[in-house]
Amino acid sequence: MDGKVVQLVQGREKALEGDTPSAMREKFAAFPQIQVIDLDAAMGKGANDGLVEMLAGTAVVRVGGGVRTVERAEALVKQGAFKVIVGTAAFRATGPNFGFLKELVDEIGRDRVVLALDSKDGRIVVKGWRQAMDFTAEEVIRQLEQYCSGFLCTYVDKEGMMQGTDLDWFRRLRAATNLEITAAGGITTLEDIQALDAMKIHSAVGMAIYTGRLDLAELALMNA
Repeated sequence: MDGKVVQLVQGREKALEGDTPSAMREKFAAFPQIQVIDLDAAMGKGANDGLVEMLAGTAVVRVGGGVRTVERAEALVKQGAFKVIVGTAAFRATGPNFGFLKELVDEIGRDRVVLALDSKDGRIVVKGWRQAMDFTAEEVIRQLEQYCSGFLCTYVDKEGMMQGTDLDWFRRLRAATNLEITAAGGITTLEDIQALDAMKIHSAVGMAIYTGRLDLAELALMNA
């Protein structure tokens, strides 16, 4: 956000700033993928295309934030994104936006697409987590399988709060699909990561790393 690496609490309040994007890229060099979310683009306040392109040129990155059109997704792939994370545009008020999803897959390929199932108070939330839909992730996840290679599932209720996550929610999602799931939101301890790993769910970790609650060297050994 604003050209800086930041951590937000529940997508709203900026809690802290990390090192420069290039410095953070070096710190995360031991890990197979880096998740880059353009928060300005997600909130409709511009974009950080130069930084995204720089990171994508030197690491394997999954990029999201403000991917509301097929053209935007194509641009991110051209900038070097390994995968593109799509949230808001994947949904309409009544459910999945199948027309958009089909066009997206036709243009960049199913393997490039990760769909974001962000949940707050039990319902999917979109537009920077500011608008709630009338359905849950569990209700739509199977309908979305043919349009993506996997799901990024964020438990927004605990995002950035360092209070642990909802393992039961992730357990229900794991039972609902065979596709790859990456968990985010409130992951605070090694025990959280190990519990998710036992479910065959990946972990996207932010605040716990930036605050020093989780040790990067220890995580790298776990990941080796």
